[in-house]
Amino acid sequence: MQLLKGESSFWINKNKLTKQKFEWQEEYFAVSVSESIIDKARDYIKNQEIHHKKKTFQEEYDEIISKFGFGK
Repeated sequence: MQLLKGESSFWINKNKLTKQKFEWQEEYFAVSVSESIIDKARDYIKNQEIHHKKKTFQEEYDEIISKFGFGK
């Protein structure tokens, strides 16, 4: 994961895809999504900062783990 984060942030900054320097936060959660909901996933990513003002990363993580039975 460290390599993926390093390479992706280098590529994002090299291609100037963000106004400010892109940096990964310390915590992260990776999940794949079906191509049929790619627009919904993009909207989630764009609005992540606003979203996490209502629900913390930990709350959302716990919900996902519980909902999909990863903790069993």
